[in-house]
Amino acid sequence: VCGPESVAVQEFSNCGKRLGLFVLTYNAEKLIRETLSRIPKCVWREVEVVYVVDDCSMDDTTREVVSLGEDYGEKLKIFRNRVNRRYGGNQKFGYQYAIDMGLDAVVMLHGDGQYAPEFLPAMFKPLVEDDADVVIGSRMLNRSDALKGGMPKYKYAANIFLTGVENFIGGMRLSEFHSGYRGYSTRFLRRIPLWKDSNEWHFDSQILFQARQAKSKIVELPIPTHYGDEVCHVNGVAYGLNCIASVLMYRLHCMRLVFLSKYDLRPEKVTDRRKFDDPYSSHTIILDRLRKMNLEGAKVLDLGFGCAAVASKLKIEGAVVDGVDISAKAAEENRDIFRNVYVADLNELDSIGITGRYDIVLCADVVQYLVKPSEFLSRLKKYLVKGGILVISVPNVVYLWTRLQMLFGIFSPHHRGIIEEGALHFYTDAEFSCLLRRTGWDLECRQVSSMPIFLVFPFMKAAIFKPVVWMGRLVTVLMKGLFGYQNIYFCKNPNESELL
Repeated sequence: VCGPESVAVQEFSNCGKRLGLFVLTYNAEKLIRETLSRIPKCVWREVEVVYVVDDCSMDDTTREVVSLGEDYGEKLKIFRNRVNRRYGGNQKFGYQYAIDMGLDAVVMLHGDGQYAPEFLPAMFKPLVEDDADVVIGSRMLNRSDALKGGMPKYKYAANIFLTGVENFIGGMRLSEFHSGYRGYSTRFLRRIPLWKDSNEWHFDSQILFQARQAKSKIVELPIPTHYGDEVCHVNGVAYGLNCIASVLMYRLHCMRLVFLSKYDLRPEKVTDRRKFDDPYSSHTIILDRLRKMNLEGAKVLDLGFGCAAVASKLKIEGAVVDGVDISAKAAEENRDIFRNVYVADLNELDSIGITGRYDIVLCADVVQYLVKPSEFLSRLKKYLVKGGILVISVPNVVYLWTRLQMLFGIFSPHHRGIIEEGALHFYTDAEFSCLLRRTGWDLECRQVSSMPIFLVFPFMKAAIFKPVVWMGRLVTVLMKGLFGYQNIYFCKNPNESELL
């Protein structure tokens, strides 16, 4: 939605809204004082906080802002990142701060003065009046003004080209994707998974695709273009390629050819993570194996149950299931499945208050997060009857994709996958099998799950692709070390539990 082509609003009221001005800076020592001085008095009056976030500058930007404290009072705050978060990463911090402070809206201003602070009242106005979720100060609504303002011709042409590509492929109609003059309602920021976006410059494009997915209202306002003494830190070629890659991946997600969680804006339930539609997922493999047992009346303890996928099916088979998970949300969503639910940390296994002995203990994707896995596995036998079954799974750290990443020096944890954020340990099959035997378990068999192909490529669920899925499974079974996604172990407790 294009806003009115008007000059900057000279006055505005916050209308009772809590507003913040986020000043993003990097190596702006010579320009930050002037930029702050150009912020209109009405903005200083109506906003709750003006916070400058220095992205680990190599000059004295932080010291310069600190020296201005007496001029601007308590409304001016300064943060300095200990490491360089990059352009997108710095924005994530700034917007998270606005959310955590309980603000209603935030506008981002560059500390080098490239975007006119005089237009801040106009940027805030649609957010204050609830006319927009996203406000973009566009230099290209009046394209001739961009060249008059000193925009280099190659940047002018590249801006038009990239915006055209992103509009065409992404199904949008914006005059510009590449302005860094942005404002957001925190209602919108809370809804999107902004921490899943890139830390690089194309963060600005990805957050707009999220706005489209959320059906949020985007308003563009014309702003003047200014190119002066500020230093550009963008690698133009890499930026352009990243923008094109981002819009292509977004389109593939919209076509349901791939799944990208950053654009999946449905309210996520823990139970949405169950993977029984995949015949070679860990959930399906574990359930198929346990169904060969007599489950009627069997006592089951599910540790770190998460979405409670297997537990939900075992209950239907007649098992009596107890569960432990650190997440109160998981416990609440799955409470009807369990006889007893414990919200607790598995690092403190003996302090949870679990009573009785179980025929089956499930421990899927848990051990890698524990401080002392060997101690945990050793103590765990106390909760199983002699001959009871332990089902345990861990990611295969030498999976082919992980090997290739490490070959090129990449070890980047993610919120999902083989190398997960928060994991303290990583295992190969040989190492984990040895750990199980060393802690007193009788290892009966081991299986592997396949790559979660239906999650990554939803279109593969179609019947026409079954031969491809079967072929992938055959390759996984023949070369478990390379293509096994998770290692799944079925163990027996050879000991009398009361003697442990």
